[in-house]
Amino acid sequence: MSSIGRVTGVLLASAICACCAGAQRCGSDAASAISTDRPQVTNSSVVVPCGSLQFENGLQFTGSAGQRGYDVPETSVRFGVLKKTELRLGVPEYFRTPNAGGGFSDGAGDVSVGLKQQLGPVHGFDVSLIGAVSLPTGADAISSHGYDAAVQAPWSRALSKNWTAAGMLSVLWPTVSGRHDATGQASVYFDRQVTAKLDAYAEYAGEFPQRGGPQHSVDFGTAFKPTPHQQIDVHGGVGLSAAVPDYTVGAGYSVRFQLIHAKR
Repeated sequence: MSSIGRVTGVLLASAICACCAGAQRCGSDAASAISTDRPQVTNSSVVVPCGSLQFENGLQFTGSAGQRGYDVPETSVRFGVLKKTELRLGVPEYFRTPNAGGGFSDGAGDVSVGLKQQLGPVHGFDVSLIGAVSLPTGADAISSHGYDAAVQAPWSRALSKNWTAAGMLSVLWPTVSGRHDATGQASVYFDRQVTAKLDAYAEYAGEFPQRGGPQHSVDFGTAFKPTPHQQIDVHGGVGLSAAVPDYTVGAGYSVRFQLIHAKR
């Protein structure tokens, strides 16, 4: 069995055990609308409902110095195991990215696993804490070749009936040249509910690595929910510093299934 298969098996076994333990309460939020991490840099500040399985997928193109790359399928799997707890699996993506030699690096990225705990609402704020680690399962040209940890704290607050402010503070420890460099990340965005099924946002994101200069970008996007448990999104962004791509363009589709229903 591959390392990805073993990781997936452990996650599913843990999810089933946890859901069975809390089966009396699982499924009570099944009717709630889908809330995704896509397409913003900022993750959702709430967990998926207990007993639900959510798939978020996408395709993104990047351009820099006249060269273009892409990554697909950008799939993340989120499973609600308790009322405010979810397990997370980042499926390896296929990358085609420009490299320093003027060519391209191709291959699968690393798998990641994580846990998300919702702490809010607190004084009108939804807040969560995410811990994750990536495993060196990717292609030689793409993998970091290390176990890279990350801690993220997304938040959101409704400003009015149609406006929401949200953001995220993160610390990441990516492997760079065989060592872990601490990298701070901050993002903030404002979302406008245009119709009952359509919203749009504008976001700023910055990374501040231990070595190298800061990386700034802005992005814009919209999400359409044809049903309460499905989302279609498109987004685009521009880099504001030399260390990030000149532009990004992407689209995605997300769907949520309720596997465990509340007992009557």
